[in-house]
Amino acid sequence: MEYVRLWKVSDDHIKEVPPKKLDLEERIETWLQQDISIISNDLLQIGRQVQTGFGGIDVLCLAGNGDTVIIELKRDKTPREVTSQVLDYASWVKDLSSEEIIKIANDYFEANETLEDIFSKRFEYELPETLNQSHRMVIVASKIDSATERIVRYLSGSYGVGINVLQFQILADENGQEFLARTFLMEPSESEPPNPPKRKPALTLAEWQEIADSRGVGELYKVALEKLSACFDQRSSSRSTVAFMIIKGESRFVILSLLPAESNFDTGLKFRIYKDRLTKESGKTEEEVLEMLPPDLKTVSFFQTPALDGYFKDVTSIEHFVSEFSKIKFQNSDEQQQPDD
Repeated sequence: MEYVRLWKVSDDHIKEVPPKKLDLEERIETWLQQDISIISNDLLQIGRQVQTGFGGIDVLCLAGNGDTVIIELKRDKTPREVTSQVLDYASWVKDLSSEEIIKIANDYFEANETLEDIFSKRFEYELPETLNQSHRMVIVASKIDSATERIVRYLSGSYGVGINVLQFQILADENGQEFLARTFLMEPSESEPPNPPKRKPALTLAEWQEIADSRGVGELYKVALEKLSACFDQRSSSRSTVAFMIIKGESRFVILSLLPAESNFDTGLKFRIYKDRLTKESGKTEEEVLEMLPPDLKTVSFFQTPALDGYFKDVTSIEHFVSEFSKIKFQNSDEQQQPDD
């Protein structure tokens, strides 16, 4: 890999900024922990030193499409050691279920927020229903030898393995001002697995209306969508739900979701409400929240977040919830802002 060359421009004169080697490997590890975007803007760090049974993955990330990304620092490993190790980690990561990845992430976040919340805040859309459909590997170093280059190019070019090398270089001018540069062995798009699985687009509100009609709850869905949209700050549509959120500062909290595909004429329009979030953000007691809802609720866990499933069996039950919810005053909640559908 070629080293980056940088020149400082002053009026009509240029002066090259020389490279610097001081403890760069250790500093890279610190920088990755502080800001993973120095590798890519499409990454969310969900684990460090993740134990696999074959050693600890230096950094584990999720990409915006839900794929996993393994980041391994070369440090003082030989070319054979670093490539075999990252491949060993990949053989373990590829079998992780969505639930296992969520657990790794939530353990890493130490229950401050759930992966679902942090992901939606980071990428501004919901966590994909299926995670880890594919995975990639990135070897990070301050200097890459020709043997590592040869092995990685062979794996990527001949067998389509999603592996790449990222080299960081630090430079410093005469005043001690430091500059960090990065160079990929291959363009990131070239190191992605062939024919990566495409994320299916979210269903539109019109498509959800058709599904609700087919399930015999078309009128209930139409009324619920109109009335809930008017009292929540924001809504979003995925392939499984229509979610309604409150916004507090930079945080978005899904409070209630409609599930037309799991509804029918006999039971009514299915909804899922995150009771603990609502009690925390509204200051209401659990009993007060339950009084807002229809009876016969079932406790469930969605992405390890406790919730209640129930059914709006008629328009009156929808209007009762909306009326009670509209009385809640959320502190720092933004003005209602509905997205264009």
